[in-house]
Amino acid sequence: MQQLLKGLRVIEGSAFVAAPSGGMTLAQLGADVIRFDQIGGGIDYRRWPVDESGNSFYWHSLNKGKRSIAVDFRKPEGKELLSRLICAPGDDSGLFLTNFPARGWLDYETLRSRRDDLIYLNLTGDRHGGSALDYTVNSRVGVPFLNTQKETPLNSALPAWDIIAGQQIALGLLAAERHRSRTGEGQKINIALTDVALATMGHLGFLAEAAMTAEPRPSLGNHIFGTFGHDFLCADGERVMVVGVSPNQWSSLVAVTACEESVANLARELDLDLSQEGARYAAREQLVELFKPWFAARRSDDVHAALEAAGVCWGPYQTVKQLIAGDEEASPANPLFRKIDQPGIGELLTPSQPLKFSALPDIDPVPAPLLGQHTDEILAELLGLSSAEIGALHDGGVVAAPV
Repeated sequence: MQQLLKGLRVIEGSAFVAAPSGGMTLAQLGADVIRFDQIGGGIDYRRWPVDESGNSFYWHSLNKGKRSIAVDFRKPEGKELLSRLICAPGDDSGLFLTNFPARGWLDYETLRSRRDDLIYLNLTGDRHGGSALDYTVNSRVGVPFLNTQKETPLNSALPAWDIIAGQQIALGLLAAERHRSRTGEGQKINIALTDVALATMGHLGFLAEAAMTAEPRPSLGNHIFGTFGHDFLCADGERVMVVGVSPNQWSSLVAVTACEESVANLARELDLDLSQEGARYAAREQLVELFKPWFAARRSDDVHAALEAAGVCWGPYQTVKQLIAGDEEASPANPLFRKIDQPGIGELLTPSQPLKFSALPDIDPVPAPLLGQHTDEILAELLGLSSAEIGALHDGGVVAAPV
């Protein structure tokens, strides 16, 4: 973590991936992100994966570095407390992030009546306010058909649109805060998960390709569209992925596999200039067959060493278990990671923010809070409530401390 945003305060009411990850990004850059949850936790508080006690690795991983207040916002008193918190005064406060419906007590105009320069970012599923999840958005934009196996479109385990939306959320709040610091104007920011996916498909040329070409892009398995890349099986049953995108990557791969002559013969046979990416893509099946024997004759350790020494762009295929058990990059040897104690769960390998700023030192990542861990301090610090007032709220079941 680095404290670039120290002093900036963001209130977050959220669930699932995109909105919490946006808040976490800001928290890991030093912002004071205060997450409010229903007493006992929201709909994602116990979401899998979980430990033996039911503690969600998912929830705790997405809420690192935040403060937590537990409030029963089904009650009028809870709604009032959170409205005051969202609209608390201060030049570096008055930023609200949510993917809850922007209506009722969370209506933008209702909250803006308390603070005219409020910055309010609302994430919805689609631009009409409908619901959507990464899986339904991904199916809609066509990506699973590019992963087809046996004519069945294949979803991805990586929620790409949620992840991109989270970064857009952080960017949007910072852009709006800069605008406010220059003009004094607050505003509402609308962002839809479906639009994030559609925009990305446009930015990457998928939409232009579909509109301007007669045939749809085929399902390619582990080939890479428009260039050369594929997986190869080693003698011990392990696999590696190699890529020949740049001229140096390509020439290194050809050299380390001792395929210079066979590649040159193939180029003449197909009348292709294999120094060009498109030509390598056109000859992808034949090239795979040329390279296969070299990998099949060697154990994976020897393959790894040879590819690394030759400057080939490559990566091993490994499970997540293998990643954390034996890959130095997913260990405290990488400055991205620290082992920290996560209350309620135990010691966890925890990543910080991958951005590295030269102006400020790194500090250890901060764990996710216990649910309601900061309830009393937030009520006293930001809303100025006395001990007696806070006690009465506890007695009335409006707020809760951690269990």
